[in-house]
Amino acid sequence: MSTIKGSADGIQHQFSLTKAVEDVSQHGYTQTEALKEKQKTLNSLQVSLSDVEKKADEAEQELRSKVRELLLLEGELEHLELQTRVLHDRCVSISTDNTELQIRITEEEENACTALAGFSIYRNKIECHRAAVLHAESQTEAHKELEEKRALVRMLTQTKEELREDLENPNGNTMQMAKKEVDALKAEITVMRKTVGERREQLGKVCETQTQIKKDIEIQNRRYEAIIKRLRCQLSKAQAVHRHISGDIYHMERQIAELRRQLESSQDSVVTPVQTQNKLEGLHISSGMGMPRGPPGGASGRCQGEGCLGFLAPSDLPQMSGG
Repeated sequence: MSTIKGSADGIQHQFSLTKAVEDVSQHGYTQTEALKEKQKTLNSLQVSLSDVEKKADEAEQELRSKVRELLLLEGELEHLELQTRVLHDRCVSISTDNTELQIRITEEEENACTALAGFSIYRNKIECHRAAVLHAESQTEAHKELEEKRALVRMLTQTKEELREDLENPNGNTMQMAKKEVDALKAEITVMRKTVGERREQLGKVCETQTQIKKDIEIQNRRYEAIIKRLRCQLSKAQAVHRHISGDIYHMERQIAELRRQLESSQDSVVTPVQTQNKLEGLHISSGMGMPRGPPGGASGRCQGEGCLGFLAPSDLPQMSGG
């Protein structure tokens, strides 16, 4: 029995321990769940707090802008109050001016009424005077002349109307006369056109003759330019020959002078004057000048007249056509 009681006590004690463990684990589980819930609520509160802070910042900025707007509105209000005061002062001054103008207008109206009364009196007097003058003029010759002129004007206006009707009528005398004048002008225009055409033909012929003359002149100018070029070439050649001959002459004159000096210095020598003359003639012949006292153109004397240096004679020049 004692063993049974001991085993029963052990079982109860073990059962109480398991129950305690289960209670502890249950309690820990409930605490963890509660902590999780609190953590969630904390997170949600933090999020809401950040939202509230943002909203507070936005509200603060909006409040600042509203305060700024209020300050601006207060400034504008003060400006408007000043403007209203200025306008009120202007209104007061304008009202005073209006009252003064009303007083002046009433005075001017009274003056105008008095002036109109005077003018009406003066008009009546003038009308009476005018009637008297017209009555006096009707008895004079000028009035009669005026009536005659008026009758003449009426007659002229009647004639004008008749002429207008005649012009509007296509078979009237005025239209017939105008048609005759137009026909005469057309005939004159045709005659003038014919004369203009004939003169144009004559002018065309004259232009053709002028163009032909211009062509002939250009041909002659080209010929004369060619002749002038040829003459210039011949002149340059002749000048070159002349320079060469003048150089030879100068050289020969120096030689002659030297020979004369030698002849005068050597009077006792064997050379005679005849031999000296023969020597001079030989020098002239060797230079192409011919005899010293002979005709120009060298020893043979063939180069004579205008064709000596290749120049053209006047008969070689082409004659210009009379056209």
